[in-house]
Amino acid sequence: MSLDDRRADFPALRERPDGPSPIYLDSACMSLVPQFVLDAMGEYYRDFPGCGGRSLHRFAEEVGRRYEAARDSFARRLGRSDPHSIVFLRNSTEAINLVAQGLDWKRGERVLISDREHNSNLVVWQRLATERGIRIEILPLSDTGEFDPDSLEERLDRGIRLVSLFQTSNLDGQSLPVREITERAHDRGALVLFDGCQAAPHEPLELDRLGIDFYAVSGHKMLGPTGTGVLAAAPGPLATLRPLLLGGETVEWATLTDHELRPPPYRFEAGLQNYAGVIGAGAAIEYLSRLDPAEMRAREVALNRQFTQALAGEPRFHLLGPQEPERRPSVAAFTLDGVDSHDAALFLDEGHQVMVRSGRHCVHSWYAERGIPGNVRASFYLYNRRSDVDALIAGVRELLERIPFSGTSAGTKASSPRSGSGPRRAVGSRGAAARSARLRHRGGRGRAAYAGGSG
Repeated sequence: MSLDDRRADFPALRERPDGPSPIYLDSACMSLVPQFVLDAMGEYYRDFPGCGGRSLHRFAEEVGRRYEAARDSFARRLGRSDPHSIVFLRNSTEAINLVAQGLDWKRGERVLISDREHNSNLVVWQRLATERGIRIEILPLSDTGEFDPDSLEERLDRGIRLVSLFQTSNLDGQSLPVREITERAHDRGALVLFDGCQAAPHEPLELDRLGIDFYAVSGHKMLGPTGTGVLAAAPGPLATLRPLLLGGETVEWATLTDHELRPPPYRFEAGLQNYAGVIGAGAAIEYLSRLDPAEMRAREVALNRQFTQALAGEPRFHLLGPQEPERRPSVAAFTLDGVDSHDAALFLDEGHQVMVRSGRHCVHSWYAERGIPGNVRASFYLYNRRSDVDALIAGVRELLERIPFSGTSAGTKASSPRSGSGPRRAVGSRGAAARSARLRHRGGRGRAAYAGGSG
């Protein structure tokens, strides 16, 4: 079955009574969910809605079997030979927090992160710096995607306990050489933690072979339901972590004065679990396992190249990150001179039915350093097709035609965010976008309406 045929598996892309099927280009934020996954979740509530690991009746037994089958599926997908190295959590943010707060930090020990990490891999370290006195070292990364091993070595020389980096950036799609980083870190006695949210949905991993200590993923980015995530850890490092939560399902026994914890992963999975979600996430992994990663990558690169080449000659269009689509297959992040990123996203949605992401993409620190208020991000996945990109291109071109501009480029570092001034915006940009898009009246747009908190 081709990827074009797979598109029919996703109910969200169905034809609508009031128009054509939606054009969804925001999979880096959250992927769509195939019917196969929805059926697996519904089956739990319909056919065996029990508590796994507690009762002995048939519902409970079936829940436990499906739950552990999902653990096995994640272990195979991520390349962990021991399924007990897979911990089910709510998302990758919780997985990163489990590692960060579960390690026994001593004052003065150092963690190394990059200068473009998601807030989930930044603010937890800032809190630990305040509360436990750890030190944060920053690894600067090239905006064009080249990796500098000497810069890494220089910081490892300072004595790093943990290297915590993304594998693929949600900001601009560039990927880091995880094998090289892991080997260099281990040579200096440091552990490694990778945020795999933007990598794991696109290809299987070999974490054991790579020697990666901790790896965090979110189910909602890999065809699974919200509220599901995994920490895939090497058994040794996992056993050293202190659980974030204690209670039901985490203990072998307890008295009024003492208790003994269960072995990993169960000591980290406190309370009644999201059984339907985990079963659905396991079904998502099963669905992904039927696809050819090479075919998926080729599709994403082709769509990205189509978009990039179409707008390459537009002087107001600026790509973030590596310019070659092959180095950022699933992500095309860009700014438009004179157009606010939220205005652009609103225009594309309401005027062209194209859904993209706008703002600072939960990497606020990177934008603050450069004085850039935000950008637009289109992200591609297995269910996208050339016509989706055609609509995006047409929307961007029309937006630029409708909004004239003369002033500082939105892609430059011309101003400091601390000065209160930012890249100039075309007068009436929001009004022009809104009028041309013929907006439906909405009761509010959630966090996107709040520029200060747009992730």
